Amino acid sequence: MTHARQDIDVVLGEAELMEMVDRLAETLAPRLTGDWSAINILIGATPFTSDLMKALARRGIHPVLDALWLESYRDARESSGRVNVRADITRPVTGRGVLLIDDVFDTGRTLSFARKHLLTKGAREVITVALARKPSAPAGADDVDFHAFDAPERFLVGYGMDDAGLYRGLPYIGALD
Repeated sequence: MTHARQDIDVVLGEAELMEMVDRLAETLAPRLTGDWSAINILIGATPFTSDLMKALARRGIHPVLDALWLESYRDARESSGRVNVRADITRPVTGRGVLLIDDVFDTGRTLSFARKHLLTKGAREVITVALARKPSAPAGADDVDFHAFDAPERFLVGYGMDDAGLYRGLPYIGALD
């Protein structure tokens, strides 16, 4: 089955994206003292997590990496409203700080679910981080703790984000309308 490439507007180029990830690591570094785990929310946050881990390592910070596979979109462009655990973390987080990493903060449901899930597993604190934050995302107590950039209210692809599995490998962030 072949898919015709849609017109993708570049929202954020690769060089600017890497600068934003590096600035985020610089902001996070002072908070990450003691024992930390970095939990990558699969699949979309994987490239971001990898680059953030490298930026933290350049600053002498080496959290234990694990992953949590959550699903709320399946292959649709809108959240189903339910979050399901497809695969849980494999390393204990009891007494550790957790840096919870996601690709896009929009409805807030995924990070809220994951935060509670990890606190239930004994994490001493959970700091949430998203690559992109949408303008319509929840603010206040339900907001993401840190994010790399403010995204437009568009459907994003590239750098791990997909449209029914496509475009995850793009080295930039694009938008489909």
